[in-house]
Amino acid sequence: MMRLLLTLVAVVVFVPTSVNAQKSVTLTAKVSEVVTLSTPDSIGNNGNTVRLTLPSSNSPVIRVPLIVRSNTGFKITLVFDSQTAVLSELLVADVRATGRLVSPQIVNGLHTGPQLNPDTSQPLFVASGPRVSLGGTLNSPNNALQITVLIRLKPEPQRESPIHLTFVATPVSQIQ
Repeated sequence: MMRLLLTLVAVVVFVPTSVNAQKSVTLTAKVSEVVTLSTPDSIGNNGNTVRLTLPSSNSPVIRVPLIVRSNTGFKITLVFDSQTAVLSELLVADVRATGRLVSPQIVNGLHTGPQLNPDTSQPLFVASGPRVSLGGTLNSPNNALQITVLIRLKPEPQRESPIHLTFVATPVSQIQ
């Protein structure tokens, strides 16, 4: 009788457990592709866009440091707008990782301009590359790429209007 009772307890306890263990759950998730763009002091930052207005000046060189964070490939373009200044050169002068959560492939995987077309109002290609951040948040200090963009202007005797620069970063899917 005791043996029958133990067998019955074993069937009641272990059969539902083995039935539950045979059930499976499938979880499907999608991670949003995110690219953020800012300046070190975050002036003019609006997610993936940095807008700068520079006063009229006779300085022929403008340096703009940009901070890029992304969990996917990215592309950065520039819209240059001025009534009197004329763009003569656009290049990436410096690139550096800000910490240990930056992909080791990013510096060598970065593609830079120039693809100048100063006669039109079309955006100018600045840079593109693979995923930047391996982890962290949009505010982490150690997961970004700092790119210094150098803009040279044609010498002008006198510039009277301000220069408007709009940098836009967009995701470029790495999944084909």
